[in-house]
Amino acid sequence: MDELITMTAAELSAAMAAGDVSAADVTEAHLDRIAAVDDRVKAFLHVAADDARARAREVDARRKAGEPLGPLAGVPVAVKDLFTTIGMPTTCGSKILGDWHPPYESTITQRLRNAGAILIGKTNMDEFAMGSSTENSGFGPSHNPWDLAKVPGGSSGGSAAAVAAHMAPLALGTDTGGSIRQPAAVCGIVGTKPTYGGSSRYGVVAFASSLDTPGPLGRTVLDAALLHEVMSGHDPMDSTSINAPVPPVVEAARHGDVAGLRIGVVSEFAGDGYQPGVMARFTEAVELLESLGAKVTEISCPHFKYALPAYYLIAPSEASSNLARFDGMRYGLRTGSGSAEEVMAATRAAGFGAEVKRRIMLGTYALSSGYYDAYYGKAQQVRTLIIQDFDAAFGQVDVLVSPATPTTAFPIGERADDPMAMYLADLCTIPTDLAGNAAISVPCGLADEDGLPAGLQVMAPPLADDRLYRVAAAVEAAFNERWGHPLLADAKGLSAR
Repeated sequence: MDELITMTAAELSAAMAAGDVSAADVTEAHLDRIAAVDDRVKAFLHVAADDARARAREVDARRKAGEPLGPLAGVPVAVKDLFTTIGMPTTCGSKILGDWHPPYESTITQRLRNAGAILIGKTNMDEFAMGSSTENSGFGPSHNPWDLAKVPGGSSGGSAAAVAAHMAPLALGTDTGGSIRQPAAVCGIVGTKPTYGGSSRYGVVAFASSLDTPGPLGRTVLDAALLHEVMSGHDPMDSTSINAPVPPVVEAARHGDVAGLRIGVVSEFAGDGYQPGVMARFTEAVELLESLGAKVTEISCPHFKYALPAYYLIAPSEASSNLARFDGMRYGLRTGSGSAEEVMAATRAAGFGAEVKRRIMLGTYALSSGYYDAYYGKAQQVRTLIIQDFDAAFGQVDVLVSPATPTTAFPIGERADDPMAMYLADLCTIPTDLAGNAAISVPCGLADEDGLPAGLQVMAPPLADDRLYRVAAAVEAAFNERWGHPLLADAKGLSAR
């Protein structure tokens, strides 16, 4: 059944609906793949083998009984380990949570269960989603299937690696500063940050509440759209959830067409720090879009250059507040003795990693008396200017494009002691998170220097998520025709076969 792991989610869905294969067979094939390769990739923190098998049998029984089933019924989905899941641990990649089993289910994972998707396991991540390489996990780094010595990106690196290594056709991630799009780009897959509020945050352990956005990862644009549609929609349990229809993302993914579309190239996303091979692939992608009938123009977004420093004041400030609940008193790790204050201090010192501590200290300082207006308040003003840049740009064009990340995957350990170098991995993705609009990364080829994948980022206005899939599907189809196969077939690291 090796061919089952290389099939897309859409192909698996069609095969199961036709009776050519069972959900049990599909699940077993992916569990076998995890057993065969995850000792090298280390994408999973927990594999829910028994539960996955049981739920697959339930799907097969429902299908046999003639019950109408949705497109994800029987399709395995890997889940980033900050979605709360009953019956599975939720660690957020942190030792401070240890083997915590939450007493409630996140809205999104519940929607997937209701749709018949098979939650095959929980994936590794940078601790509390703080990082761009998955090296900040309290349980060790994940590895890029293209080159096991390289990072898979972060913070959703485990989810991206699982999909790229054919251990699951789909995965859930979250994007706070680029944590879906950046790992998707460096792992050669598709990853989407939906419009903020378009996907529920209920049951998603918070890092930065005004930024965190759950989204899909898949090997194809259509697969990402199928997951996007099922996981999205209004949720009264989330006060930031948008009460609006889900954009027609699946229809857009099935009919990618850019003829007459106005596409803006962000001029600020180029220059020093951008790998030549990444820029070469980006230029080719833009030329391809133009050849397909798009109208391409250069657009300046002058305040984007301030996005990185603004983000690293806003996100740590929100993190310092959100992470105050991890105190060793109620759940998770508890260490030390003496007074409550002594236990809290010992627990947080032992349980949090270096990057989480760094961001808590940054955020606490930025929010402190006498510094709030100069740092946090000023960063929020910059955020408004970035939103205005997007509004002005989308007054001229339908979508914006840029590289998804300035470089391909870097070696594990190379930036571990250089936080600024690590933060620059999200240079292109952070503005979209600050503004709350939608964006996607789609593969656009391999960089000449190292043969590793690069991603094209497409950005759209809020609630115009379908435009992302329209453009990405056109790019994917054209490049697949040029290469003769999906990009992942070129992987030189961990082969699908």
